[in-house]
Amino acid sequence: MNPKDITRASHSLSALLRHRAGAAGLAMDAAGWASVDEVLRVARLSRALLDVVVRENNKSRLELRDGRIRACQGHSLAGMPVTLEALEASWEEDLRAATIWHGTSFEAAESIAREGLLPGERTHVHLAEATDSRVGKRAGVAVLLGVDPEALRASGLRVYRSGNGVLLARRVPAECITAVEVASERAKPVEAALRASFGLPGLT
Repeated sequence: MNPKDITRASHSLSALLRHRAGAAGLAMDAAGWASVDEVLRVARLSRALLDVVVRENNKSRLELRDGRIRACQGHSLAGMPVTLEALEASWEEDLRAATIWHGTSFEAAESIAREGLLPGERTHVHLAEATDSRVGKRAGVAVLLGVDPEALRASGLRVYRSGNGVLLARRVPAECITAVEVASERAKPVEAALRASFGLPGLT
């Protein structure tokens, strides 16, 4: 099977199941599940190609179950039939105490220090269990923000784990961000100022 066809189909399926179901007229329940047969019809894909996309996706973003398919996480809230409550009920609550991480740009980190982490147009903020996690954060980020999950719970917010290991929260208040690690040479000269913006001590 042509790798370009697989990549194209992967992007198309992810977009449909995360962002475009409403606009495309795809029936989907509140937890993001849709009939495989309907997805094949709307996306104009073969079942063989869909199976390859699900199997070979490098971050296991899609899951199949009992003739249905969904994106594990990353859904848009506007224009989609998903709800926060149904998605969270379908995930496992994560009760770890150890620091979890969010990767971002230096420019975004400055506003996060003021406003906290917000999901934007998505349902939830994406977090990772470690700084080198394969899932839960983008590659090549400039700044890694450490989040205290116990502080989140004390604020009335829960952490969930999706089927592919991404950690999720509805939002992260700035006071729950308790660590900053610089991950790019460009951000190193401003590391001290960045830490100070989060109320964190300088490095010794």
